[in-house]
Amino acid sequence: MASIVATDIKVRLSTTSGAAGNSTAPGAAGTSLGKYITNADMTDNSLNNLFPDVTGAENASSNVDYQCLFVYNSNGTNTWLSPVVWLSSEVAGGVSMAMGVDTTAASAVGSASAQALTIANKNTAPAGVSFSAPTTQGAGLALSDIPTGQVKAIWVRRTAANTAAQANDGGTLSWAGDTT
Repeated sequence: MASIVATDIKVRLSTTSGAAGNSTAPGAAGTSLGKYITNADMTDNSLNNLFPDVTGAENASSNVDYQCLFVYNSNGTNTWLSPVVWLSSEVAGGVSMAMGVDTTAASAVGSASAQALTIANKNTAPAGVSFSAPTTQGAGLALSDIPTGQVKAIWVRRTAANTAAQANDGGTLSWAGDTT
């Protein structure tokens, strides 16, 4: 059995389109509103890959946005044990970020059943999800074990703070877990 390595853990956006997970391409930034995992990995930390820019009006009103991400264990034989997610960095003086674990159980990557909660628009909080902003692995949010070929959803909340404009504002999520 091959141990889980970093390349086995995929991060993907969500989509409310399609009839099953892993069947639809991701949409534009700001459209990751839950339900199913998309079929393409997020491969970089490029600007606006999850949230679009905060407009001046959104900043002035301290707008709050939500987006859904999935973590996918693509290892062929091993369950990802005790995975956690945390906010490993955040740009100072800009928006604040927090995360919450979706209440939907881990499911097969191609499941036709909803794999995450669904929200009506990017400003609607997902029902029943609690948010926090842990900044270390030890304080990270527990996702529960993720078996091979399965996915688990998390939500990211971004809150504007009526601050001065920031270039490259945002944060970085980190993931860790164990393998057999």
